[in-house]
Amino acid sequence: MADRGGQRLPGVDDGAPRIVFHVDMDCFYAACERRRKPALRDEPVVVGMGYEAGESHGAVATASYEARAHGIGSAQAISTALDRLSRVEDASADEPAGHYLPVDLDYYETVGEEVRDVLHDCADVVREVSIDEAALDVTERTAWQRVDDRTLAEGYARHIKERIAAEVGVVASIGVAPNMSAAKVAADSEKPDGLTVVEPGDVAEFFAPLDVEDVHGVGPVTARELREMDIETAGDLAAADPSKLDEQFGDRGREIRSFARGDDSRQVTPVGRPKSLSSESAFTDATDDMAALRERVAALATAVAERADCEDALYRTIGIKVVTPPFDVNTRARSLPGPVADADLVSEVALDLLDEFDDATVRKVGVRVSNLAFATGEQASLDGFESSTRGRADGGTERSGEPDTDEAADRSASPTEPTDGQARFDDFAEE
Repeated sequence: MADRGGQRLPGVDDGAPRIVFHVDMDCFYAACERRRKPALRDEPVVVGMGYEAGESHGAVATASYEARAHGIGSAQAISTALDRLSRVEDASADEPAGHYLPVDLDYYETVGEEVRDVLHDCADVVREVSIDEAALDVTERTAWQRVDDRTLAEGYARHIKERIAAEVGVVASIGVAPNMSAAKVAADSEKPDGLTVVEPGDVAEFFAPLDVEDVHGVGPVTARELREMDIETAGDLAAADPSKLDEQFGDRGREIRSFARGDDSRQVTPVGRPKSLSSESAFTDATDDMAALRERVAALATAVAERADCEDALYRTIGIKVVTPPFDVNTRARSLPGPVADADLVSEVALDLLDEFDDATVRKVGVRVSNLAFATGEQASLDGFESSTRGRADGGTERSGEPDTDEAADRSASPTEPTDGQARFDDFAEE
């Protein structure tokens, strides 16, 4: 017997729909700052990467919803944010103002670990997507059975939300669905503090009215191409002629069509070590301002290096990505003599590689460290690095359509690659 009172017995697969939760912390960096500084609650909070108190350099990592109301968004230059919302210490008595804070990744990681402890206690299978986001398979813990006009799964998701709020002091939005892609979209659909349930049999109907860019695997470039084919919504994509999608996108066309129809057979599986770590940031308008480009790359280099430090990762390769209009992707990388952990070196090499593009118009930049090592041991000596690697770029220029997804921490078979075209390092460019 596979079911008793609506509960599935452990280890039994009777073909019934699975129950997947996608847990996404709301404005996580800002929420962490509010946790340790309760006076910031309900105040506009801007957390800046590469930002120092009283300065105007760096980029916005996270803006609270109160700050977003003033036009502040992720990956925006701090100087632009300050034009729209003054610092509290600089504002006059009757002027709207916000609290600008530098990122503290060590602290955020500590809070993230507390959240993960709750999630692992509540689910048998947890896929940690990033510091503030995870997919859970809770099929063995709850059921789709309805009691008092709501599913047991909804009640269990509410229980998890309440535990995170009470035990950690931050707020989560949760999407509940029979597969990963639907749960992710459900979590994004009602923020902040959201709980959206998409029951089996309702997934296609849930997707149908959504913008085509909301479909898993569809980023800005693919969305533009789909709209040129008069495919505007997920419902349009679900009903599209598979042969035309094949012609335009190859095998990936059928895959995104399946997601739009609510079909996603991927299993929630734990994620192993990252193969690389990267941060990317798009400019609202393409720019050839080298000072602005260098400032953004320096901020991204800091983000990547600090994330690598949090992961206890050493790296052998440092690279950059430069996207020029319309969507030409250029990559440059430099190999080191051995694995290191050196934030200053990441910034130095990234800026050095950027010099090649001093006359280019750029719409997006990114910084990446790769060839990661996690084993304990001494770092490689950098003696001779100047002469052996300076001026040499390993790799080359890639000329192709811009990838649809920006990678925060490149992990195999990631179920929730970002598709907003903004910078991503964990919740950099949070929804």
